[in-house]
Amino acid sequence: MSIVPGSVARVPRFGARHVFERNLISQRRSWLAVVSGFFEPLFYLVSLSVGMSRLVGPLPGPDGRPISYQAFVAPAMLAASAMNGAMMDGSFNFHMKLRHAKVFHAIRATPIGPMDIALAEVASSMVRGGTYAVVFIAIMGAMGLLGSWWAVLALPAALLVGLAFAAMAVAVTTFVTQWVQLEWVFLFQLPMFLFSGTFYPASRYPDAVRPLLELSPLYHGVVLIRGLTTGAVGPGLWWHVLVLLGFGALGLTVAARRLARILVD
Repeated sequence: MSIVPGSVARVPRFGARHVFERNLISQRRSWLAVVSGFFEPLFYLVSLSVGMSRLVGPLPGPDGRPISYQAFVAPAMLAASAMNGAMMDGSFNFHMKLRHAKVFHAIRATPIGPMDIALAEVASSMVRGGTYAVVFIAIMGAMGLLGSWWAVLALPAALLVGLAFAAMAVAVTTFVTQWVQLEWVFLFQLPMFLFSGTFYPASRYPDAVRPLLELSPLYHGVVLIRGLTTGAVGPGLWWHVLVLLGFGALGLTVAARRLARILVD
């Protein structure tokens, strides 16, 4: 963009779109790294379907009706797929561009602002999480684990999970200055994965621990997607939608403010 001396640079409309397009173009040759994170939840689902399902009988579904263990676990693995994709892109890739490649410092030299950058990075991370979710939903369908027509909304729900984790990952990563510090980010991912109602109902947790589950975005994503794939749909699911949107809005706000401060240095 050429700027005539003495003129004021005009801020481009939808500046986030340009950053988002740049991200898509730069990742065309790294598709193998993008899809690799999809396999962990898939292996969990296959191993549980082959082994654990024979040892664990039907579990109470979201509406109290018994469902198979595979049908109980599969929606959680779908939510975990969206989480993995969003967090990987919103942490490692974002950190590389922010602290080492200085991509955003170059972008900030244009009229594109910090909120545009934050929106584009979150959207890119959502695309990666959504890619995992699309393939996972297809596998669930092939395994007969989509028990309701409400499951058509499982992909938008997975994108909501991706939004929450992408925004929070980008926000937290703005505080990270070294690669090794990212290990602390993923230190919290494993407990969320294991203790968000993924492998057994939340009702099995002690009463003192159960309220802590609602601090996890993954818990809300699991409950939302499980309700859709099993047909247990009710007004209560809107609460989980609002919580995921709240995590996304909080992460975006923090990320934009942090970027505004960092990119001035």
